[in-house]
Amino acid sequence: MKKAVVVLFLSVGAFLFLSLTYGENWGFWAHRRINRMAVFTLPPEMIAFYKKNIEYLTEHAVDPDKRRYATRHEAVRHYIDADHWGVYPFPELPRDWNDALMKFTEVGMITASGDTVRLLRDTVAGGNADRGEIFVALPMEGYRVAANYWKAYRGFFVRNILPQYYEEEWVVDCDSLAALFGLEPDALDCQSAFAVDHLSEFGILPYHLQAMQYRLTEAFRQKDEGRILRLSAEMGHYIGDAHVPLHTTENYNGQLTNQVGIHAFWESRLPELFADETYDYFVGKAEYISKPREYFWDVVLASHALVDSVLLIERQLSQEFPADKQFCYEERLGTTIRTQCQEYAAAYNERLSGMVEARLQRSIRAIGSSWYTAWVDAGQPDLLNLGEHRPTVVEVKENEELENQVRQGEKKGRPHE
Repeated sequence: MKKAVVVLFLSVGAFLFLSLTYGENWGFWAHRRINRMAVFTLPPEMIAFYKKNIEYLTEHAVDPDKRRYATRHEAVRHYIDADHWGVYPFPELPRDWNDALMKFTEVGMITASGDTVRLLRDTVAGGNADRGEIFVALPMEGYRVAANYWKAYRGFFVRNILPQYYEEEWVVDCDSLAALFGLEPDALDCQSAFAVDHLSEFGILPYHLQAMQYRLTEAFRQKDEGRILRLSAEMGHYIGDAHVPLHTTENYNGQLTNQVGIHAFWESRLPELFADETYDYFVGKAEYISKPREYFWDVVLASHALVDSVLLIERQLSQEFPADKQFCYEERLGTTIRTQCQEYAAAYNERLSGMVEARLQRSIRAIGSSWYTAWVDAGQPDLLNLGEHRPTVVEVKENEELENQVRQGEKKGRPHE
């Protein structure tokens, strides 16, 4: 992840330590604050349990960022480059996870002569078919695709490819391809087959929110105290990310418009300077989310609608503001860093007309609503007998490993800041 902060004369270790406190998504500080304030949106039946564990929910709000060093699958959960998929509101992008992954997964086979035959690939991801249509090119004279091919293909995908999502490499069996077309194995000139994911590299944030909502509901249903808290803390992180406009665009750090560093400027520097003194944290009570999938997509689309303003306002301000007053040097953790001057940040904050504060407020309420909805959908289990969570030996060890990976490792996946 690229840093908006330029660090002078730092050792590698000092740089990694500094990065923990500044420039991560909403910023570690903001993620913790958002989770903490979300507790106070809950109804009486929930708030006692959550208040007992408010320190846990606060501290573990940043665990998903720490895992960026541990697994290649984590980074893509924090963003979605919605504008890669067309024009707002991106109707080409299915809202259902299975449909989206199936649509943008390339499946094909290699023939005995070495030719590549693609069975499915949507051109939005750069394939060979007309957008939204199935591309089938089997070396069989007069072959025609069956009318129910799409239904059959979906079944094939769910059975054979979807379960492999977290595997390093996806394996497709030639016999299963032949069965898809109602053929005997020897009737299909297939020496090997493959499947390649062309969706995830552009982010899966709204899909991951749907999965997390389901998992949290199940944790409540089982009254699993540890899982409830862990999933609640992490759900808060991802919902917070979904409210950041620059988590919804390919131009995530202004790198396409010569505005590198705007990501941390918007989501870390501004809250750092103004959240404690000027932000209002009274956001109202959590509400039941009747359609979580639509709700999470609405959050992402609302964030994306602000992208142009985030970029345009900063560009205009940078052209009007004296260049020597835009960046200053500050002492942070005993280190000199280059960051936006407070006067410049104040001017940007003013021109944004409360945008950062509003997105932070909506994050808080959305997190509380997610927790509340999971509890309701689980049958409103009694939480009074659940106490303050004491981390198990396994949890302590896992957290220590994450901390060690943060300091020694590199984030896996595409940089997104």
